[in-house]
Amino acid sequence: MDILKKILEMKAREVEEARSREPLAAVRRRAEEAPPTRPFLERLSAPGPAGVNVIAEIKRASPSKGTIRAGLDPRVYARAYQRAGAAALSVLTDQRFFQGSFRDLQAAREAVTVPVLRKDFTIHEYQIYEARANGADAVLLIVRAVPPSFLLDALSLCRELGLGALVEVHDEREMETALACEAPLIGVNNRDLTTFRTDIETSIRLRKQLPDGMPMVAESGIGGRRDLETLLEAGIFNFLVGESLVRAPDPEAALRSLLGAHDGARL
Repeated sequence: MDILKKILEMKAREVEEARSREPLAAVRRRAEEAPPTRPFLERLSAPGPAGVNVIAEIKRASPSKGTIRAGLDPRVYARAYQRAGAAALSVLTDQRFFQGSFRDLQAAREAVTVPVLRKDFTIHEYQIYEARANGADAVLLIVRAVPPSFLLDALSLCRELGLGALVEVHDEREMETALACEAPLIGVNNRDLTTFRTDIETSIRLRKQLPDGMPMVAESGIGGRRDLETLLEAGIFNFLVGESLVRAPDPEAALRSLLGAHDGARL
């Protein structure tokens, strides 16, 4: 079975279970009473001090690779990423396929001052309120996972709640949809969600569809500084990096190297 299809079927059941535990009205109230969010979109609108921005990811596992880092402490990783110069964090909250949770997101956010993206498969407005209520500063919206009508409504709700939104695409058609829906920030996932293979040329190709001056985020398949420099040459300065950092013996040093800092020098 297509991995994305399987995940979305499971996600629909999870949302219904969550709604039975806490009704939409209750989670909406918590979201509306939550403290202000940190500026996610603003952090990625221009290159950072190192000439790039990295959204560093906290990810315990993936459907294609299984467990990536057993016993991962989100606080430790969050602090290491921030010390190394991360512009923002991405935290997986899907439990079934990625071994994540809101506990991971909350622990990471409490440990740092940078904005935190809730990375999950958002298919219902309930999840957007849920993200805001649990401390997220931004959410991921995957074009392939939802109809354009939902994407429009979701982006409107994010604006209403003060949440940032990273709209993920995988091909030219999805890019057209994201642009038509006036996505504030588009991420190009270099990973094919049906096979989970990666190719950074996807970001380079789709970058050409963006209006001049509009930033984007290259996601997945960035294994080191050479990949990052290839994407920089194409005019891309925002990157979401997860697996290579989580697998590294020293994630702080790995991120410093990715950003171009050497010998442990702070940015």
